[in-house]
Amino acid sequence: MKAIGFLAHGDMSHMAVLAVPQPEPGPGEALVKLQASAFNRLDIWVRAGWPGLKLALPHISGSDGAGDIAAVGSGVSGVNVGDRVAIDPGISTIADEFTARGEHSLSPGYYILGEHLPGTHAEYIVVPAANLVPLPKDAPYADAAAAGLVYLTAWRMLVHRAQLRAGESVLVLGAGGGVNSAAIQIAKLAGCTVYATTSSAEKMAHAEALGADVVLNYNTDPQWPKAIYRQTGKRGVDVVVDNVGAATLAHSLRAVARGGRIVIVGNTSGPKTGLDIRFLFAKQISLVGSTMGNHDDYRTVMNLVFAGKLKPVIHTIMPLADGVAAMALLEQGSQFGKIVLGR
Repeated sequence: MKAIGFLAHGDMSHMAVLAVPQPEPGPGEALVKLQASAFNRLDIWVRAGWPGLKLALPHISGSDGAGDIAAVGSGVSGVNVGDRVAIDPGISTIADEFTARGEHSLSPGYYILGEHLPGTHAEYIVVPAANLVPLPKDAPYADAAAAGLVYLTAWRMLVHRAQLRAGESVLVLGAGGGVNSAAIQIAKLAGCTVYATTSSAEKMAHAEALGADVVLNYNTDPQWPKAIYRQTGKRGVDVVVDNVGAATLAHSLRAVARGGRIVIVGNTSGPKTGLDIRFLFAKQISLVGSTMGNHDDYRTVMNLVFAGKLKPVIHTIMPLADGVAAMALLEQGSQFGKIVLGR
């Protein structure tokens, strides 16, 4: 079958259209004929590699997908050949204390499609049947694929880890990213006032269209923490979504309110930063880490997508054969929303 992935860790030169064997479902698994898959920044990081990441090469990229069940293995119930499905990208490979209490993404046996396992940028994929959610007939495959990882991540980050409440204020740093565009919508759905930062007038308009109440351009207003301070009546915001990391965390400490929370699921500008810990104890700030989520989180947030209460943002849809060019577009970082591969 045809797939998109890389032959070795490194730069874009290692990306390729792959010819690989079609997988077969084992016990408890289903074979899905993919109709759409979507890119994430994770695809870039996995291709680049990091110490301790050991993958069988070539490796198929992609965490998000939706399609039709083509075959099922033994012991599978509740799904049938021909069903339209969306795929939860988090795979639990062991049962332990974390999975027993529903905290699957805390388990050391929690793997992500496209990161630890072969991904969704392919014609077919095998996944546990438990990771499949029914896709309504009127729900586009592309929307389901675009939503998966980023909405799951944003939902757990805000609802479970930050314990977001109606009436609070939320600041999202970098509104153009997939997780952050999802975070804007989820925070608005929760009844919050949403502030956002981004890099251009065009992206500001997109963030406002998603529901952000106040949007700042950090290129033209590098002192945006002071602007947030003024906008909030010298109070600050209850929650900061900071997935930028090294370049912004010091500013986030200033922008968050006393007793507020800073939630982190990524580090696009780098993982290491210095902290003035006086802000932490003086303002009683909570730094909250989060990653992915459990199957219930996925079902909950995807059903909100299917109901039209959350709308994934798609920048463009390209054919699978153009997957290498799609990855190059992702690396440029100029898009607002997800890059999807259709079939």
